[in-house]
Amino acid sequence: MKRSLLILLVVCTAFIGAIIGSVVTLRFYDAGSAYNSIEERQNLRLTNFSNDSSNRNQEVINFEAAASKVTPAVVHIRTVYGGGKFSLNALDSYLNPHAQSSGSGVIISDDGYIVTNHHVIEDANSIEVVLNNNQRFYAKLVGQDPSTDLALLKIKAKNLPFVKYGDSDGILTGEWVLAIGNPFDLNSTVTAGIVSAKARNIRILSDKNNLQVESFIQTDAAVNPGNSGGALVNLKGELIGINSAIATATGNYAGYSFAIPVSLVKKIMDDLLEFGQVQRGLLGVQIIDVSAELAENFKLDVVRGVFVRFVNKGSAAELAGIAGGDVITAIDDHQVGGVSELQEWVARKRPGQPVHVTLLRDGEQKLITTTLKNFEGSEEIKRKPISYELEGATLDEVPYSKLNELSLDGGVLIRKLSFGKWKKAGIQENFIITHIDKVSIDNVSDLNRAMEIKKGGVLVEGMLTNGERLTIGMDW
Repeated sequence: MKRSLLILLVVCTAFIGAIIGSVVTLRFYDAGSAYNSIEERQNLRLTNFSNDSSNRNQEVINFEAAASKVTPAVVHIRTVYGGGKFSLNALDSYLNPHAQSSGSGVIISDDGYIVTNHHVIEDANSIEVVLNNNQRFYAKLVGQDPSTDLALLKIKAKNLPFVKYGDSDGILTGEWVLAIGNPFDLNSTVTAGIVSAKARNIRILSDKNNLQVESFIQTDAAVNPGNSGGALVNLKGELIGINSAIATATGNYAGYSFAIPVSLVKKIMDDLLEFGQVQRGLLGVQIIDVSAELAENFKLDVVRGVFVRFVNKGSAAELAGIAGGDVITAIDDHQVGGVSELQEWVARKRPGQPVHVTLLRDGEQKLITTTLKNFEGSEEIKRKPISYELEGATLDEVPYSKLNELSLDGGVLIRKLSFGKWKKAGIQENFIITHIDKVSIDNVSDLNRAMEIKKGGVLVEGMLTNGERLTIGMDW
């Protein structure tokens, strides 16, 4: 009898322990996002919502429904440049004013991912996000891509309103759209216009490797400084673009604005989410638009398309047999009338993915399939490297048991210290970093990204492994 009771007690204890262990693991396990696609996350969260058909075949155009749906998910982004003694010290900010700027962003997931323009947060020392209801957060920079002028931010929040991805391929010239953002620091401003054109290249972006992609949606919705990074939506309240630029001689709105199509936004956001950097698949060709003059000079049978001037050695194009003088007319069965359209369709793919190229050579149409390569000439996907050695500090993830013991959601353990900025600031070994300039640090990858953009004074918060909390200012 005693033996039976003993066995029962052991089984019950093991069962209870398993439950507690599962709860603790679920509470503290946070090795980054549990998904690699924002669109999949959106579809999951919207599974139980029926499609809104109220905007179909309306006799009267209704902007109100889209505006009320999207406005809560468009945020104000404020950035600070340069750093004084302590970058978030109020007295220092008063005595040594920092350069500041502002723009907009769009919440694209319920758990706090935000898309904005790269130029809105470029070189920023700290990024503050203000929600439509005036809640404020300091944001993590997950990744950025100058070649498309996009960046992905993350704030620590749940159950946020977000804007569902729409279909920028399906929009038509003349279709009504709304631009929502924060021009001149005026929160939640909504303007209306129509799609004026698609696949515009206005030669505003630059990239050190000449890989910039410009295939803008042109609209006549009023957009001004501060609108950058805001939403361009259709009348169903779906995101079709991120407002990025205006055509102006004065710096203010002068009739036309330009947005990055959501078809490209989706791919860039998923790259940054999963890999920390963009995975660009390249054909490896030097190209120009086909014009009537070029068609006459080269005796071409078409006056629209993309003329191949040169094919790079060892590129995907060369291996597939594409040659100088060819005219590319379609990518994956999508007609391309110029360079901007070709760049957009190719930029949606990663290295190692196939692409079908339709071209004309000596008046004969050919279909060629090739596999895209990255800038280094490889078909590999490359994840942004994580450094566990940073300015004299040897870093490590904090064990879940220690997170549980200290009631922390995440952090980075300084395992060893040699001479460097951390030691100079008075930080000790076995110190757990939990926040940098008020931004939560969950793992070593977070810390890498946070310190990458810091200049000047930095506020470090955390605790020793004995539970003692410390806040330390350091010069970075």
